[in-house]
Amino acid sequence: MADPSSYRPKPGQIPDSPGVYKFRDEHRRVIYVGKAKSLRQRLANYFQDLSGLHPRTRTMVTTAASVEWTVVSTEVEALQLEYSWIKEFDPRFNVKYRDDKSYPYLAVTLNEEFPRVQVMRGAKKKGVRYFGPYGHAWAIRETVDLMLRVFPVRTCSAGVFKNAARSGRPCLLGYIGKCSAPCVGRVTPEEHRELADDFCDFMAGRTGTYIRRLEKDMMAAAEEMEYERAARLRDDVEALKRAMEKSAVVLADATDADLIAVAEDELEAAVQIFHVRGGRVRGQRGWVTDKVENVDTSGLVEHALQQLYGEETGDSVPKEVLVPALPEDPEAVSQWLAGRRGSHVSLRIPQRGDKKDLMATVQRNAQQALGLHKTKRASDLTTRSRALEEIAEALGLDTAPLRIECFDISHLQGDDVVASMVVFEDGLARKGEYRRFQIKGFEGQDDVRSMHEVISRRFRRYLQEKERTGEWEEGPAPTGPAPTGPAPAGPSAAESAGPAESAGPGESSELAEPAEPTEPREDDGRPKRFAYPPQLLVVDGGQPQVAAAKRALDELGIDDIAVCGLAKRLEEVWLPDDDDPVVLPRSSEGLYLLQRVRDEAHRFAITYQRAKRAKRIRSSPLDAVTGLGETRKQALIKHFGSVKKLRQATIDEICEVPGIGRRTAESVAVALAAAAPATPAVNTATGEIIEEDDGGSTT
Repeated sequence: MADPSSYRPKPGQIPDSPGVYKFRDEHRRVIYVGKAKSLRQRLANYFQDLSGLHPRTRTMVTTAASVEWTVVSTEVEALQLEYSWIKEFDPRFNVKYRDDKSYPYLAVTLNEEFPRVQVMRGAKKKGVRYFGPYGHAWAIRETVDLMLRVFPVRTCSAGVFKNAARSGRPCLLGYIGKCSAPCVGRVTPEEHRELADDFCDFMAGRTGTYIRRLEKDMMAAAEEMEYERAARLRDDVEALKRAMEKSAVVLADATDADLIAVAEDELEAAVQIFHVRGGRVRGQRGWVTDKVENVDTSGLVEHALQQLYGEETGDSVPKEVLVPALPEDPEAVSQWLAGRRGSHVSLRIPQRGDKKDLMATVQRNAQQALGLHKTKRASDLTTRSRALEEIAEALGLDTAPLRIECFDISHLQGDDVVASMVVFEDGLARKGEYRRFQIKGFEGQDDVRSMHEVISRRFRRYLQEKERTGEWEEGPAPTGPAPTGPAPAGPSAAESAGPAESAGPGESSELAEPAEPTEPREDDGRPKRFAYPPQLLVVDGGQPQVAAAKRALDELGIDDIAVCGLAKRLEEVWLPDDDDPVVLPRSSEGLYLLQRVRDEAHRFAITYQRAKRAKRIRSSPLDAVTGLGETRKQALIKHFGSVKKLRQATIDEICEVPGIGRRTAESVAVALAAAAPATPAVNTATGEIIEEDDGGSTT
């Protein structure tokens, strides 16, 4: 490990101008490339106190042994040079996107005498016009088959073309009218190239011209009573329309744009791109990358733009690029894109309308791609086994933790505090055993105390099940302070909300909380709630949350369950009574599994918390009236106009509402009087009294 001060440039040696810099290791290998508006200010950030640097940046500067830079005249030149050096040196600490699959393109070989239409993959070649990428090669072939009726361009290989020219007989497509047969001289090279150019124009989105021209020719042929030719033109128009229908219209103004969305977590990021041409989605692609450098969403977008357009020119760079966040220097990036295209390129964030809605769709695709990338390993039994073994080795467990339970706390500024418990068995989620908790022991925000309460309640239930079945051995009572909160005699609704999810990942079912019977049911062969202990208990948090969980287990006398915590910021694993965390390798399958467990607990908790908050916001004083259903509530509000006016009404006036008897009216009056605020609410910003005039909400 090198000391950055050993190779720090002398004061005043670094120029205060735009440029690109390289960090090299002791073997002179380039490990990081960056650009800056001011080299002096940017490089000074790398040579501050190591404790103030991001962990990834700290690792880079301690791995490096020297730094060098190149001064350029403009920020656009810096952007281009940075891309060139990243491509040339492949630095280990730079974000590098990798395709999550090999996408096929529809290619037209305009660099040949007789251009050919074909499916191509891999690196792009000079002089070839590309369209796409497409999700499947068969989609390209279906589109080409429809369009060859109108644009009979050559599709055969060089060998087939030479054999046909030698024999003087075209292939089958030439006989059925789906190839103009340039191999036997039916068309000249100029005529065939014109067909290829028309094919490219149609694929680029200029569709209306050809369809209108064909329809005009069809009408003219019909007027001249050339019905066979008119029928053939009609079929050509239908073929082109079917080809257009294969890509849905998403933007009504025939926009040419690329939409880029990013989904990320602490370790990885997924990028999804939709290519829209003529208002239609013509292609889609995605990348996944490790976040090996300290980079935010703006930096990820800039890297994606470099990767996407670094080798493109002309119309391959669209007129408009829509992104979720602008790069650090959007003007320079826009100028660089304009230089690649040869005309102005708009780089912006969509704010409203169809483009914003389409960006939301691209964002969902990016999130799904990241989730799939993280979870596709879970389907492999060998990989899951390796993940469990790595966790056992890292945490010093005797055996692999076949059952893992993870707990997370969720609230909104101290309100609606809830917790979640998710269960993974053999590396796979067991949604039927997920549980939700309401924090009952205290009011306010205290994640540590909440974690202690939840762990205590969960494992008190576990001990009750063991005692009921006779598995619990009588012995001395557990020592330590009494557990926080009352010990329930039976399952509570908040603890046993039942199998809350039977849908697929990412979906949640109705958050009902049915009451449980107070008496235990007879054994029926099915596992009881909280009956099984985990081999590993994971909490979402660091040392304080881990200590609270361990303290709860100690108070209950449970000493055979391992406890750890996964902290979000640096993905460190904390163990009880350890001052230093366990750091698993970035490529560790065990770390991936712990992340999945933690993220699922967080998702389940926040879903429950949001549902409770929405239910609370929609509450009304009328909810406290026994026997008053939604229909009669709405009738009361509609009759009086607001809860405030209903509160001011007399019992006789309330009885005038259809369906409201005197007893119900008295109950309504009592409930509204009890719910009346003692003092009026005041807007602290304006000093105005806030009156209750909505349709039933008192929040």
